[in-house]
Amino acid sequence: MDNSGKEKEALALVAEAEKKMKSSSSFLASLFGSSSKQEEACDLYVRAANMFKMAKNWCAAGNAFSQAAQLHLQMQSKHDAATNFIDAGNAFKKADPHEAINCLSRAIEIYTDMGRFNIAAKHHIAIAEVFETELVDVDKAIAHYEQAADYYKGEESTSSANKCLLKVATYAAQLEQYPKAIEIYEQVGTHAMDSTLLKYSAKDHFFKAALCHFCVDMLNAKLAVQKYEEMFPAFSDSRESKLLKKLLDAYEEQNVEAYTDSVKEYDTISRLDQWLTTMLLRIKKTIQDEESNLC
Repeated sequence: MDNSGKEKEALALVAEAEKKMKSSSSFLASLFGSSSKQEEACDLYVRAANMFKMAKNWCAAGNAFSQAAQLHLQMQSKHDAATNFIDAGNAFKKADPHEAINCLSRAIEIYTDMGRFNIAAKHHIAIAEVFETELVDVDKAIAHYEQAADYYKGEESTSSANKCLLKVATYAAQLEQYPKAIEIYEQVGTHAMDSTLLKYSAKDHFFKAALCHFCVDMLNAKLAVQKYEEMFPAFSDSRESKLLKKLLDAYEEQNVEAYTDSVKEYDTISRLDQWLTTMLLRIKKTIQDEESNLC
């Protein structure tokens, strides 16, 4: 069946669902109960939504799932309502990001009301990702990652909370909110170094915290490196710690060439990602600025 055929079938199912709803609000239905008609209408809306999905009519699919969700709410079927709002949100993601956020937010309200905070957190992440990729609103993405982390912490899901916080730290540093980023990197690094499974990642978190310190003040960075080595002796022998010390020396000597060579040498073994490149360039610029001020 081609897409137009699927769409026609979906529209017929919507019309049938609407007919059921009208009959459920009649006088006789009010006497003998209308819940079975509403349940039938819900099923029809969900079937229609899935047909619209097959036809790639994402807005129509989202609307049909939303209709099913509203009916489930009327019938006090909270879990089913939340599920349908999630389905609606996922459909709208492909066509209308704002409406996707509205639907996911409705689901979150239901889940928090039911005390299902882990699930609510998962959907705050989904909203954060829409703000990241579709709407490019970093501040709102940060707010939803923070809310997700908060819910995960409340449920003792520390690992999931930390993943969200690391997203916050990444953006905070990019926005030059260095104290916020440092606090998160240190917190997550401390948690990691006490875990057998996560110990290896601690050096990366301390490395990023030190770079954030470096962006603010060279002396702060020097003290931070010393602190991290005392807290986590394995950090001393890491390539990250060795790079930081070379960069600090280059900074003190105002030697841009030595700074660049140290970064290049590190990059040949551990490829720099976009975030690290940005931070290292910001620090390099402060050396160049100070050099030009001396001239």
